[in-house]
Amino acid sequence: MSAKAIYENKGKELLYKHLKSDGLSAMPSIIVTGETNWQTLESENDWLKSGKLVCKPDQLIKRRGKLGLVCAGSDLAGVQQFVQARVDKPFEIGKTQGLLKRFIIEPFVAHEQNEEFYLCILSERQHDIILFHHEGGVDIGNVEDKALRLEVPIDTKAADCNIASLLTGIKDAQVQSLLLNFIADLHRVYCDLHFTYLEVNPLVVRAGRIHILDLAARLDQCAEYLCKSAWGSNVDFPPPFGREAFPEEAYIAELDARSGASLKLTVLNPEGRVWTMVAGGGASVIYADTVCDMGSASELANYGEYSGAPTEEQTYEYAKTLLSLMTRTVRPDGKVLIIGGGIANFTNVAATFKGIVRALRQYQAQLVKCGAEIFVRRAGPNYQEGLRVMRELGENLGVQIHVFGPETHMTAIVGMALGKRPIPDKPDAAKPATTANFLLPTSENSATAAAAASARAAAAGTAAAGASVATAASSASGATSGVDGLSGASGGAPEAPLFNPGTKCIVWGMQQRSVQNCLDFDFVCSRREPSVVAIVYPFVGNHNQKYYWGHNEILIPVYKQMSDAMRKHPDASVMVNFASLRSAYDSTLEALQFPQIRVIAIIAEGIPENLSRRLALRAAEKSVTVIGPATVGGIKPGCFKIGNTGGMMDNILNSKLYRPGSVAYVSRSGGMSNELNNIIALNADGVLEGVAIGGDRYPGSTFLDHLLRYQADPGAQMLVVLGEVGGQEEWRIADALRGGRITKPMVAWCIGTCAGLLGSEVQFGHAGACANSGQETASAKNAALAAAGAHVPASFDQLGETIRCVYEDLVGRGVIVPKEEPAPRRWARELGLIRKPSSFMTSICDERGQELLYAGVPITEIINRDFGIGGVLSLLMLATDHGPAVSGAHNTIVCARAGKDLVSCLTSGLLTIGDRFGGALDGAAKQFSHGVDTGLIPMEFVNEMRKRGELIMGIGHRVKSINNPDMRVEILKKFALENFPASPMLHYALEVEKITTSKKPNLILNVDGMIGVAMVDLLRHCGCFTRERLV
Repeated sequence: MSAKAIYENKGKELLYKHLKSDGLSAMPSIIVTGETNWQTLESENDWLKSGKLVCKPDQLIKRRGKLGLVCAGSDLAGVQQFVQARVDKPFEIGKTQGLLKRFIIEPFVAHEQNEEFYLCILSERQHDIILFHHEGGVDIGNVEDKALRLEVPIDTKAADCNIASLLTGIKDAQVQSLLLNFIADLHRVYCDLHFTYLEVNPLVVRAGRIHILDLAARLDQCAEYLCKSAWGSNVDFPPPFGREAFPEEAYIAELDARSGASLKLTVLNPEGRVWTMVAGGGASVIYADTVCDMGSASELANYGEYSGAPTEEQTYEYAKTLLSLMTRTVRPDGKVLIIGGGIANFTNVAATFKGIVRALRQYQAQLVKCGAEIFVRRAGPNYQEGLRVMRELGENLGVQIHVFGPETHMTAIVGMALGKRPIPDKPDAAKPATTANFLLPTSENSATAAAAASARAAAAGTAAAGASVATAASSASGATSGVDGLSGASGGAPEAPLFNPGTKCIVWGMQQRSVQNCLDFDFVCSRREPSVVAIVYPFVGNHNQKYYWGHNEILIPVYKQMSDAMRKHPDASVMVNFASLRSAYDSTLEALQFPQIRVIAIIAEGIPENLSRRLALRAAEKSVTVIGPATVGGIKPGCFKIGNTGGMMDNILNSKLYRPGSVAYVSRSGGMSNELNNIIALNADGVLEGVAIGGDRYPGSTFLDHLLRYQADPGAQMLVVLGEVGGQEEWRIADALRGGRITKPMVAWCIGTCAGLLGSEVQFGHAGACANSGQETASAKNAALAAAGAHVPASFDQLGETIRCVYEDLVGRGVIVPKEEPAPRRWARELGLIRKPSSFMTSICDERGQELLYAGVPITEIINRDFGIGGVLSLLMLATDHGPAVSGAHNTIVCARAGKDLVSCLTSGLLTIGDRFGGALDGAAKQFSHGVDTGLIPMEFVNEMRKRGELIMGIGHRVKSINNPDMRVEILKKFALENFPASPMLHYALEVEKITTSKKPNLILNVDGMIGVAMVDLLRHCGCFTRERLV
């Protein structure tokens, strides 16, 4: 999600509704299309007959006046003729051609040229900018050169700034007064409604009235959960002109909204030859770049990405949708499908590939018919199994499938698919594929070690001749004790390292797998103590959780209150925040209140831009470094890693992240940071430190913040930057290079060069990956970085070669001395073995598969076969429990197995009934009734429960999800909707479910919640009870 353009009609509607300034004329408007009945339109809107009108397309088209797309001062008949001559007909704007489908009609405001003004509000990192010029209209020209500019700091009202400084070109005092109040009020609405861009041109002031004639606006889609009531239910985010909205795009958008993962699809050319199915927001941009760099921009059929650990079912739905588009037409030269991605940090590659394989099998005949050829490159958790499944599919699918892993450069398959690069007979097996063989003595490793020894000897000789060398010892000491005594490159205080081998952190959120990954990394790096000292989670009581330290079990405390965790662990200096997008802002502000915290990593994606900017400001005031939002975090090999950074243990070892190298990098993309780990390990001596600042437009810390730290770090001999389209942070890097603040060799590349080659504007995977001006394009940034002295490759495909050239030059000059690899250790042989927990296990109760079984009979079969009361009761007597999670039934069974009498067994179960067992039905009924009775819309209800720190009773399931529904709920839901007199409570709960499942797919309306709301609906609307009797 990101800042997205809205229709002019909707933008004006929002302003008319929320502006309070005197003198504003809220003009009526109406939308017409090719299906409009003009007679009905005229009869229902008297104002259309009472005066002159203006009509223009409302499809995000700029400069409509100069394009001849405005009909001004006409009557309704003239407007009808204007529309009918253009509607549903193609129109070309530059290289873009599209259909004119939607027109807006408004009253015509007669005015003079000197009554037109230009007004624009836009957001930047530290302030909002108000641009104003006293001459507006179609001939305004270059606004940036003409308009006066006022910067309004974050959390400051425009009314408290010098708005009058914008109005110096206006002589009329009354007009000045009107505009001064209007601009102040407009900025208030701009902030309250989370606009990110708002342009009015012309703004007309005539006879003491203000008229908004033309409007262009963008809203922050991430703020929908905050502004649902203010925006209303009819906010659309239309595609740019020239790109038709496909139903498949809408389906994927709906799937994305119902999932905690990220699923994006944009159809660029449905007749195109090259189709992509890419994992990761950053990787998806790079694949599109590479296709365009190789001259196939016109053949690129789609842009899209899947990321955030989608399930097998979600990936299947995504792949099936894409394949339906790809196989719809046949080309004589065939089609290629690129299934690519970087090295995943936490996404289960095998699970996602199994979903893709299911879709490929389903479309086997269509793929053969269209002459498809498939190229696969992927790595990450469980990637070996995923690639194996894909290779097996290639043996019987009937189309060629070429499969590669991390041994192959990420974008090499693009060259293979386009015939620009030969396809190898088999992948290079030089790189270890499993952890078991890593660092174990083999002839190959011996040869590598000998080559490294020769390089070290040569480098040492050069160093002895007088070169200044940062040795491994200095790197280690710098990592441990900081950079005391160093002067920063800018002449000020040195930038202190963020992490060292003793860094400890507190994790916000129940992220057991991520915490275990951190502990495994710590153990491999030979840390003396675990880096994770505590977990904070407000929805549980204080307790301990079991984790592994190597093969031993340890306990990590979990706290309900952050203050308790901070008080009991004063040595923790890092907060890793896994809170959801709705909770991340408040939990980060809370963490900023504790002076011991020096670094905060915010993992969540989708935090509204205004909140992100506010967090960055508050953190800067307290000298706290914020990494994120929308990040995987960062890593300092041999010292500390944040959450899932670096992926699973096999990648930690293969990318040599267990010990420091000489290369420091900074990236926006979390997925691409792991790919950089791999590229740097293959082409240099490894990573010293790497940070993914996050894909949002306003990350808490910037590229330059981290590069200046690296400049001051004696262990960092070489810098790598992976920027992207959007924003201007890379220009600040270029300024630092030219100004001498950064002197170390830098390899830099900005992804998103394809943006200018595509037929229409595309919002890439990251929220910040969208250029708002020429300076924000990737091509302009790459040119600026090259001019400033950075090493900029011709494309991402050549990034590894450029890194290798710079690294070898530094080794040859003795600046870098290759370090010896650590000796083989016992843990290297043991990694990958299954740990055996020493916990009590029971087989009294067990799970009964995907669907609830009663004595082996699925519940759906019981309903469909109409067993009758006798049959159902017989089955219930034989088996009623569904798993060990039901504590009351569990206790009863255990008591019975212990030989106790019937009364004792029943009592042991009944005594267990409480708020978390049995009480969920009553709790769900109370909570949802409160939401409906108080008039809260579902989004407000969810937000209120989150602020109160309460779980929503009746929501959530341990196994079932939106993609694997609980059949008990489905059966009850169908019965209630078809047979109850009314079901407002159930409909309300289902709307709440849509919101909760957008966070996690298993936060569904469960059977407790279903029964609770259904009973309230039945009792309230059966006609047998008054509301007073039900209270």
